Amino acid sequence: MIESNEYVVDRSEWGRGPWDLESEDKVVWVDASTGLDCMIVRNGMGAWCGYVGLPPAHPDHGKEYMEVFGEYDVHGGLTFAAACGGKICHVPEPGRPAHVWWLGFDCNHSCDSAPDQRLFGSGWGTYRAQDWVVSEVERLASQANGYL
Repeated sequence: MIESNEYVVDRSEWGRGPWDLESEDKVVWVDASTGLDCMIVRNGMGAWCGYVGLPPAHPDHGKEYMEVFGEYDVHGGLTFAAACGGKICHVPEPGRPAHVWWLGFDCNHSCDSAPDQRLFGSGWGTYRAQDWVVSEVERLASQANGYL
């Protein structure tokens, strides 16, 4: 089940776009296929970032993303690995591991577009919508599950 956390990005400077149909800025869930904790969070420009929580028993738990970069095929490559902190954190469901190690990627590369176009202008890249990013996170979870 997908649940929203309390995290809100200021959208006042964004133009109109497909992000208007996405009410949450942070979504946390447990992937039904792998049982791994998953999360998507908007960055400051409004682009989605996706994360999979590795439990303590996972062989990549605690490793920096560059240590495992080539092991995972995800949009733009891994760009994040850390324990819970700041907006990249969750409240685990009962019985779930509390100390997961988040592996993540972002959708703010040169081939991507973000809602806040003030830095780069409009007309560049593809907006990676919430549903697409959820699918990509679940694809990353499937790859991570193969190491358990």
